[in-house]
Amino acid sequence: MISQNTIQQIQGRIDIIDIIGSFIKLKKRGTSYLGLCPFHNEKTPSFTVSAAKEIYKCFGCGRSGNSIGFLMEHEKYSYVEALRWLAQKYNVEIEETETTPEQKLQQLSADSLFIINSFAQKFFSDYLFNNEDGQDIGLSYLKQRGFREDIIKKFQIGFNPEARDSFAQAAINAQYNLDLLQKSGLVAIRDERPVDNYRGRIIFPIHNQSGKVLGFGARILKTNDRAPKYINTPENEIYVKSKILYGSYFARMAIDKADECLLVEGYTDVVSLHQAGIENVVASGGTSLTPDQLRLVKKYTNNLTIIYDGDSAGIKAALRGLDLALEESLNVKLVLIPDNEDPDSYVNKVGAAAFTQFVAENKKDFILFQLGVMLQDAGTDSNKKSAVVNQVAETISKINKAEDFTKQQDYIKQCAEILKIEEAGLHALVNKFVREKVNKEENRASRESVIHVNTEGNQNFEVDEEVVSLLYKDEPHERAMVRSLLEFGLKSWNDEQRVADHVFSEIAENQLEELIDNKNLITLIKTYKAWYDEGLEPTAKNFTYHEDNVIRQLAMQVMDYDYEISQNWKEVYEGKIDTREDLYKEEVFSTVNYLKLRKIKRLMDENQRDLEKTKDPEEQLVLLQIHQHLKQMEIELAKNIGTVIFK
Repeated sequence: MISQNTIQQIQGRIDIIDIIGSFIKLKKRGTSYLGLCPFHNEKTPSFTVSAAKEIYKCFGCGRSGNSIGFLMEHEKYSYVEALRWLAQKYNVEIEETETTPEQKLQQLSADSLFIINSFAQKFFSDYLFNNEDGQDIGLSYLKQRGFREDIIKKFQIGFNPEARDSFAQAAINAQYNLDLLQKSGLVAIRDERPVDNYRGRIIFPIHNQSGKVLGFGARILKTNDRAPKYINTPENEIYVKSKILYGSYFARMAIDKADECLLVEGYTDVVSLHQAGIENVVASGGTSLTPDQLRLVKKYTNNLTIIYDGDSAGIKAALRGLDLALEESLNVKLVLIPDNEDPDSYVNKVGAAAFTQFVAENKKDFILFQLGVMLQDAGTDSNKKSAVVNQVAETISKINKAEDFTKQQDYIKQCAEILKIEEAGLHALVNKFVREKVNKEENRASRESVIHVNTEGNQNFEVDEEVVSLLYKDEPHERAMVRSLLEFGLKSWNDEQRVADHVFSEIAENQLEELIDNKNLITLIKTYKAWYDEGLEPTAKNFTYHEDNVIRQLAMQVMDYDYEISQNWKEVYEGKIDTREDLYKEEVFSTVNYLKLRKIKRLMDENQRDLEKTKDPEEQLVLLQIHQHLKQMEIELAKNIGTVIFK
């Protein structure tokens, strides 16, 4: 886990104009900056970035956020990946906390593997272009396949020679650890000597979402029945095959823009399609799709089109694992390339325009196509047909999200017609599979009905609809108090205290539930106090850049203050106008005391109800005295609150 100290250092150096300006062209317009929105197609700029508020907002598509939010949205980074990107950009050394010796060792190993892979990629690329052997064998082969040098360089494709240990000796001479070289899959030990694993092969580097090399796919050039056509990196700390789609780093922006991901089988399919200008394409490496791969696709689009060979093996490969895609709410289409071609050969044969047209005109619905294949295999066998009905019902049951209800009903109707069975019967069978799944996941579903987010203080952050809507009558006042704490907590209250000290002396932690209704705001306050007690100096940035999206969004809502003094004020009126910065003590005093006043009002209401219920004269007298005491406290507080109260 990245330490709060590191996060604060990163936040202190963030320049939102610098960060967003790295991805899109911004032009200064008044106090803000304007550019074309990277999240939707537009000709007139509506994407605004405010350096003062450190936020961006598109008035066309409505997307908004801060610097980290932009990186997560634009580059599809996780929160931690975005922090690491910023740390590297601003030369901040990352400090990890709460890591065991085993975790530290694993992280060190992962970092070392990335460094070794980077060295290897440069070695293979250099050998391909700058060595006579590499040019005569590797480069000539790639050019014979129709690949241009620019696309070869884009994908950082290389070549490893036939020699026994060319790479191994280069890596050892460069002082790389032999154990890690073996773990990377680049080097093996044979006859007690280090040797190259990828001898005489074209090397395809496999990149992660930030462009770092995770591993390699190595294709043999010579015909050798004993040797596999491809060798891939063995799984290690950074290379997990089930979580990787080849080419996703180069395709991510094109997929987002086209709102469609084309999935092919092999490395050369991806490279050829990119060369033809079709860039929203990735490869699965010929394995069944996994949930992690499907979620990677879903980061960019809900539309997945699978393009495979038209032979029986290609059809079976295309159908494997696609029930999982339905569970992820992906819209899945299939395109089968004709005439024993693959995407690589077919695009080179017909050209980019014809290939694109063929894909558009030949997309087949996954479920209906799967049903057709199964019926063809079943033939006239009634038992097999019965199995087909069960299989298609189970497949349709995977479409179980509320927003996909209409889609599910359409499939039931179409499949019942194709199967020539009663629609009601198929509907009942689908519901049977749905119920079975619900029963299995009942406990998990109940746990997930309320999301729990672990903060650094190991508190539970309950998230429900109240996060995004004002369910409480007095919530604006609660938010005002929290906003004043986040903004002014580190300012001086008196000679001995800061604002945060004053707030926590006035409102004890065990009183928060009595004073504040919104549990999520309570968690923000407790998180602030925990950090403050640890000696950190929390600011609003710590929360608007928090690692958890829900906390981050809530903090941004809290900090969204609609009332500002116009920059042209001085041109209209003379004299200094007090700002919230000038009047922060008054705001803190008023917001804290308003919460106290609200508590007194609630106590008075409760006391009044007790008074109405009791018939005992002595008890009535006591309750009347309590009422008078509370009323006096209310009057004193009301005198001092001022005009902060929201109507």
